[in-house]
Amino acid sequence: MLWIPEVRKTRQGTTFSPYASIAPLTSPDFDFAPLLVASSSQEPADGDLPDHEHNTNEPDEADDFMNEVDDTYPPPLPPDPWNEVDDVPERPTPPPPKRRRTAVDDMLDGKKPLTHSHRNRKSKRAKLFAEKGNVARLSTLNTHARAALATPLRQTLDAQTLPVAYGAYGAKVENAAESKGRTKARTLEELVRIGFEVVHWNGFDARPLVDARGRIFAVLAGQPRDAGWASAVERAYRDISAEGTAASFPAKMHHHRRGLFAAVNVGLSYGKGQRIPSRLLNPRYDPMLDRLLKNPDIDRMATFASAAFSLWAPRLYQYYWDHKEALLQHLPHLRLNFPRSVFSCAAFNFGPNVWTFRHRDGQNVPFGWCAIQAAGPFDPTKGGHLVLWNLRLAVEFPPGALILVPSATVAHSNVPVQEGDCRISFTQYTAGGLMRYVDNGFRTEGELAAEDPEEFKRMAALKELRWEMGLGLLSTVDELLERKPDE
Repeated sequence: MLWIPEVRKTRQGTTFSPYASIAPLTSPDFDFAPLLVASSSQEPADGDLPDHEHNTNEPDEADDFMNEVDDTYPPPLPPDPWNEVDDVPERPTPPPPKRRRTAVDDMLDGKKPLTHSHRNRKSKRAKLFAEKGNVARLSTLNTHARAALATPLRQTLDAQTLPVAYGAYGAKVENAAESKGRTKARTLEELVRIGFEVVHWNGFDARPLVDARGRIFAVLAGQPRDAGWASAVERAYRDISAEGTAASFPAKMHHHRRGLFAAVNVGLSYGKGQRIPSRLLNPRYDPMLDRLLKNPDIDRMATFASAAFSLWAPRLYQYYWDHKEALLQHLPHLRLNFPRSVFSCAAFNFGPNVWTFRHRDGQNVPFGWCAIQAAGPFDPTKGGHLVLWNLRLAVEFPPGALILVPSATVAHSNVPVQEGDCRISFTQYTAGGLMRYVDNGFRTEGELAAEDPEEFKRMAALKELRWEMGLGLLSTVDELLERKPDE
């Protein structure tokens, strides 16, 4: 029976079928089966097919047609001129958020896992360093400085009388009397004959130098006693010496105002007509300096020097830190490789037998400190002494030790080491001109006078007081002894 669609209605009786005029038809004489049998009998048997149609390993054309994929469908959309923006660069994919380190990470690295409280303290220390740099704790002062404060090296010198230039951003240039005989190598015996006192020092126990008014104006800061420190200094010596040997410095670099040895400075420079602070240029030696600045052992030496600075002169350290951070916020491309150092410049004095002429680093901050560290296989009782001419002292300077001294205003030199010994030195300092640039609102004095005459007058008046201000940043023995836990 053949079924034809019937009329369809809703519940309300409405007709909606398009086949409303078509009625079902029935035929008792019609049978579909005979037609199907007749059609099947006319199809060829499998044996009658051509040979190529018996290959069962290949799909037939119908299968090929069904398996074909039209790569052109859907057709590409025409370009939309409204969506084409050629002048907007693609934004770089932001880095994934830094995952917080866990105890499992510590154990995988072979470290002892930190507890939750330890991690909190570590996070607080990192935050405090970002704000104020190295902040010496009272326990550190008690352990490493309190005994030394009981027996300081007292001097009759009054730091107020040191030779400072007007404005206190630099020291006075050496006069003729100071320059006389400054290039002569003085042995320890010669210095003793002309009235110098030899300070015997083991290079570990700190010895502050105190002036006539009780100010700690220099420090024999010492060094850590752990074996890891000694190994780090020894490796640093080998690396610096190897770099110096490979550099093949020309002969003219072995004779300069500091002595008869090759020396290279690296860091920030400002002065002599510069309109903006910039890095010292060493095109030939930049790759070597980059390797030395990234050396973890030298970085450790630099970090220790800053930590000792903050321990003995916290106010002066903070003055350095605030000015350096302000400068780097203004000129971030000038950031150095020593992330935990408060100083802006470093000098590598290459051996093997380094000894220096009598001189003063007049461009350094006059009331500030220069960090000097010696290294190498030499006998500190036979040579390598640090000579402080204003104080008439010759200080034994063992390898690995640190001395903090106002190198801009105190004339200094080194005694040659004995024959066969080798010595290098690593020095850090900050140019006073950088402080002036920050104080002037990141401008030269000429720019300040032109752009803000009132501020220029105010800064000119402060020049009269800056030397007193700088000396006031130095600590006294009494205030360090009386320091309270919350300070």
